[in-house]
Amino acid sequence: MDELVRAVEPLSFGAPVTHVYDPLVYARAPHQRYLERFGDGPKQVLLLGMNPGPWGMAQTGVPFGEIGLVRGWLGIEEPVDAPPSEHPKRPIEGFSCGRSEVSGRRLWGWAKNRFGTPERFFERFFVWNYCPLVFMEESGRNRTPDKLPAAERELLFAACDTALRRAVRTLQPAWVIGVGKFAQGRAEEALGGTNQPAIGGMLHPSPASPLANRGWAEQAERQLQALGIELPDGP
Repeated sequence: MDELVRAVEPLSFGAPVTHVYDPLVYARAPHQRYLERFGDGPKQVLLLGMNPGPWGMAQTGVPFGEIGLVRGWLGIEEPVDAPPSEHPKRPIEGFSCGRSEVSGRRLWGWAKNRFGTPERFFERFFVWNYCPLVFMEESGRNRTPDKLPAAERELLFAACDTALRRAVRTLQPAWVIGVGKFAQGRAEEALGGTNQPAIGGMLHPSPASPLANRGWAEQAERQLQALGIELPDGP
């Protein structure tokens, strides 16, 4: 974690991005608790997201970290500071935030419904984001890493590729599953050419995806099972 923080800290991003948040810094306490409690390797499957959402990891420090499930199911609730430069339309309220992130509610809600307990889920799975940074435009609109200018992407992706390779060495997963096409593509770029881990993809749970709004969990499960990743019958 510290290596990634140091790698992205000196990077700069131009218009239309006006604010950049790094929850690995200001939400370090809950992120550290997430790693300590659930990050011991090895894992069978690493689920790889893109970058933090404004109402999920940006608030809680946990990937896809919908507040209610981070607190109520993962059992994590730690102090969260404010980022150095806060967007007036995207305040960081930590676990006091009243907004709920749909993507995180779907992903962690699926894990809860299918596995029952966090311990049962994390025995085989781990969830991680490829990029730790949140990018916001003046309007407050979220800007995803793939929409950054090429020169900015090159430096950012180099740091994130290195961090992903480090995570894979630590967790030793048999599979890295990109949650969405972007994450799958970055995993193939960063990890391609090696025999392990195998790389696959699954549908992103974003409500911006019409397909994900038509039974995301069922579709995601079919994709995992088609790759040969077994799932339990349920709690």
